[in-house]
Amino acid sequence: MDRLIYWVALAFVKVLQALPLRMVARVGRCAGGLGYWLDLRHRKVAIRNLTMCFGAEKPPGEIRQIARENFKRIGENYCSAIKTAAMTFEDLRPHLDFVGGERLYPEPRGKRPPSRLVAVGHFGNFELYARIGDFVPGVQSATTYRSFRPPRLNDLLLAIRKRSNCLFFERRSGAAALKAAMSEPGILLGLLVDQHASKTAVWVPFFGKECYTSAAPAVYALRYGCKLFTGFCFRTGLAQWRLEVGDEIPTHDNGKPRRIEAMTTDINRSFEAAIRRDPANWFWVHNRWKPKIP
Repeated sequence: MDRLIYWVALAFVKVLQALPLRMVARVGRCAGGLGYWLDLRHRKVAIRNLTMCFGAEKPPGEIRQIARENFKRIGENYCSAIKTAAMTFEDLRPHLDFVGGERLYPEPRGKRPPSRLVAVGHFGNFELYARIGDFVPGVQSATTYRSFRPPRLNDLLLAIRKRSNCLFFERRSGAAALKAAMSEPGILLGLLVDQHASKTAVWVPFFGKECYTSAAPAVYALRYGCKLFTGFCFRTGLAQWRLEVGDEIPTHDNGKPRRIEAMTTDINRSFEAAIRRDPANWFWVHNRWKPKIP
């Protein structure tokens, strides 16, 4: 069965990568629109989350419209990610903008600039975060991932991702390799932190309701002495995206390290502002607000 799943997935990947990017995006939107009607469980999760965050300011009809568009965006983003992973930076450049690089490195850079850490979320085609390093000379993009089963399918996904020249470290087995990489300058480490986290998480507000949020960006920034930022991917049109560097999150106050909870709360606030700019651009189908563990 694992071999069958692998060959079906490989065929799907090859077909999408052979099509023009805009056609792939349209296929994804159609698939996402169909998923809105067929996937009752995730549709309920999306509408529940949207109602909790925007119910006081948006009518139910608008909430459902955002949820339906969100499903289309998710389909577009996942299919497009398969295509963009196989594209060279030169071919991808007309579809991708980057702003805020001066926030990362306002000072003159040497051959190997200081390392930076960026807290990112599931905004737009979030696989494009790996391309930020292409816009900043001398910087090596890096991130973490969690492997899944079956192993052959995980290997396929990893092979697709590695074409971006980004370093990928498995969260459970790659800690030593990540530590070694972060000991060198010029690393731009992106960490996805907008989903429910149970281990090494803090209980902080997000859209006014507490939830478990990964403390990894704050912990890593203090551990490796890196400046900490937020980052986003916004959809600006069909198969068009813009990568943005968001706010710098202060890691020290009067020369002393800030509390992990305070830094993580600032990250959540930055994410809230980005979600409000385009509510359909975020990953609403995830059960983000789970009950607190006694």
